[in-house]
Parts: sequence; C-alpha cells; structure tokens
Amino acid sequence: MAENSKIKILIHCCCGPCSIYPFSVLLEQNFEIFAVYFNPNVHPLKEYLKRRESFIQVCNYFNVRYLCMDKDYDPQKYFRTINFRENNRCFYCYQIRLEKTFYMARRGKFDYFTTTLLYSKLQKHDTIKTLAQDIVHGSKVNFFYADFRKGWKFGQEKSNALGIYKQNYCGCLYSELERFKKELEQHSDKTVSLSR
Repeated sequence: MAENSKIKILIHCCCGPCSIYPFSVLLEQNFEIFAVYFNPNVHPLKEYLKRRESFIQVCNYFNVRYLCMDKDYDPQKYFRTINFRENNRCFYCYQIRLEKTFYMARRGKFDYFTTTLLYSKLQKHDTIKTLAQDIVHGSKVNFFYADFRKGWKFGQEKSNALGIYKQNYCGCLYSELERFKKELEQHSDKTVSLSR
C-alpha cells in the first residue's frame, strides 16, 4: 500500500504484546508509525502501568515514536460511560479509544489510524471495523483495517523472547471478574461457617 513514500499512521495500542505483530506489518508496508497508549478501561492502576511499560518496551524495540495519554487516564469517566450498559460495554470501550485516536490523527494530519485491538482473538472485529469506519466517515483520515490475528503466534513468541509483560485479562474490572470467577467460586467452597 505504501510502497514509494511513507504514509503516516497513528496506531492505538492496548499493550506491548498486542503491538508487536501490527508494528511488524506496518513497518513492512513502509508506514511511518506513531503509537498512542490510551486505555482508561484498564484497571487497576498498577495493571495500567504494567501494560504501559510493556508498550514502551515494544515501541523502543521497533524504534517507533509514541505518546502515553496518562493525563487522560480517567476511570471515573470510563465507568460513567458504561454504567447501566455493562452488557454492551465492549462497544463503548472501543468507542472511547477509537474516537480519541481518530481526533488525534485528524489533528496531527495523519493519513490513517488503526488499533492493536485487531490483533486479539477475543475482540469483536466486525464491531471495531464498523465503528471506526463510521467515525472517519467524511474525513480525510482513513481507517486502516487489517486482520492482525494472523500474527497471533508470532506476537506471543516474540513477546516471550523479549520478556515483555503479558496480561491475563482484557483490561476492565468486569473482564477480570470473568477471567478469575472460577477461582472465587473454588475458594468460596472452602469457607468456614461462623456459626457455633
């Protein structure tokens, strides 16, 4: 796509491991990449910071310029957005992050924007693609869609080789509960009765 001259692309990144394969693809296609870490959905704060550090490590490895949007890390705003919409929370989570990335891309006069969410096998790709295309409608900024899931194994192996921190849940407290609910249930079975 970008064979002769560098085309500017702004990529939203959710973490380090998910950035590895998308960076590889975009650099192969001669894009000029600028990466942004904007994830107010990630809780708790210590988890946010671990993922932020892994993102920076990967950017440095690939020599990609980046920005961490720490001043916009606002869990209260995130929870207000999804309050009473928990069953459809992923849509609003995508919307928050994609809209922010698009506005940054438009302000920075980028040709394209995209997201590493397209790397995960667990994300709703059709929803992400449709939402992003709706966001850019009528704009000079285009959405670059690629099924980065093809490089899942490559990204996992490379992150292991680099010693990059890998999270074990999507990011929000709801996904953490879903991921570890069985452990809670197992421990609940072992509780001791307080009655005499």
